[in-house]
Formats: sequence, C-alpha cells, structure tokens
Amino acid sequence: MKVFITGASSGIGEALARECHRRFPGSTIGLVARRAGELERVAAALAGASVHRYRLDVTDRGALARAAADFVAIDGAPPDVVIANAGISAGTLTGEAADAAVFRRIVDVNVTGMFDTFAPFVSAMRARGAGRLVGIASVAGIRGLPGAGAYSASKAAAIAYLESLRVELRGSGVRVVTIAPGYIRTPMTERNTYAMPFLTDADVFARRAVDAIVRGDSYVVIPRPMHAVALGLRVLPNWLFDRLFARAPRKARQ
Repeated sequence: MKVFITGASSGIGEALARECHRRFPGSTIGLVARRAGELERVAAALAGASVHRYRLDVTDRGALARAAADFVAIDGAPPDVVIANAGISAGTLTGEAADAAVFRRIVDVNVTGMFDTFAPFVSAMRARGAGRLVGIASVAGIRGLPGAGAYSASKAAAIAYLESLRVELRGSGVRVVTIAPGYIRTPMTERNTYAMPFLTDADVFARRAVDAIVRGDSYVVIPRPMHAVALGLRVLPNWLFDRLFARAPRKARQ
C-alpha cells in the first residue's frame, strides 16, 4: 500500500498515518506538513514502513508537485491512496479588516490546497485505473455557522469540489471519498471553548475513516451520530436554522 497524506504532523492527519501503518504493514507512506520536528516525530512512530517526509505548505503548488513527483518516482507507481487532509480554522467576521487575510488563507489551504494535492496524481491514477482520492471536509460545511464564515465556506466548497471530481472520475477506477468529520479531539478543537457534541478521539475517527476509504464510500460523516445531525441541518428551514444558531458559540478569531 502506498499512501500520501497532507497535514500529517498532528491531529487527524497523524491519526490516519498511524492507522494506515497499523492496517497495512510495510506500506510506503508520504507525510506532508509544515513542521519538520513534528514530521520527524510522526515518522519515528511508523516503524517498519517506508516513510518519506515532505516539509512544505500546501499553498505552495510547485512544492506539492515536486513532492508528488518524488513520491511517484520511489517505485515508479502512483499512490494507492491520496488523502488531502491539510486544513486550518479560525473565527472570521466580515467587515473586520484584520480578518480579510485570515479568510483568504483558510480558503487557500482548505480548498485550493486540496485541488493542488490531487492534481499531480490524477493522470497516473487514471492510467492505472485504480486508487482513492480522499478529501477531509467537515460537518461545518453543511450549513454556514456564525463567526466561522471562512471555515464553513471552505468546507462547503471542499464538499462540492469532491462531488464534482467524483463524477468526473466515474468509470475510471479511481474512487473519490469525501469524509466529513464532526468534532474530533485534536489540537485544532482544543482551542474551542464551547461544548462539542459527540466529541471523538482521533484514533477512533481514523479507524472508521480508513474503513470508508477501503470500501470506497463516496461520502461519510464520522462519528455516526453526527450523520443524523448533518442530515437534519440539510433540511432545516432557514427561519428555524437562523433562530437556533443566531446565538451559537463562535470560533475564536486570530
């Protein structure tokens, strides 16, 4: 098994790397992240795997393309699984001048970074007629949450992009898997000061996520109870949604 994972130095990305290592002994795993020290720490935990570390920011398209080319060149074959997991979050308010750059950065990482993660691999995976392109979205992309316009917009865009890509690749043998986490216990959620229903440990999330990847599920919400919440949010009338969420707790701004 050959797996390429962005945002792999902590949280969901680290948990997915560990679960792939546990599930597929002897795998070749590419770890992408910005923090060299954390990359080394995660790589050290994957004993027995062929681990390749790429220190880069997913907003650097050229660096991602070079990392992808290097990873393919290891044995001349594209990866079996590419997981676009890199993501950031912060509260944003429209009209606050200081939030404009934060908004752009969140969208660049969470949406454009996903496109640029997949792009270097698609042709080779199509030519082989097999593989999984996995995008980590979020339940926050189902409806726009107050104070989290950038994050909700980026995850809604990710869900729509992955759906478009799934249809584009239909019949090619390459499956596109959208995974929408609820609240997962990670450094990102540690900053939240409000209640997080169905909070799930990252290793539990990773086991269920890899199950979905192996099956080739088109779309899955983890944990399962959050799936019902997501369905409810989809069909909630605007007037009721607005009333319920107008005073909802908000993400901290940078």
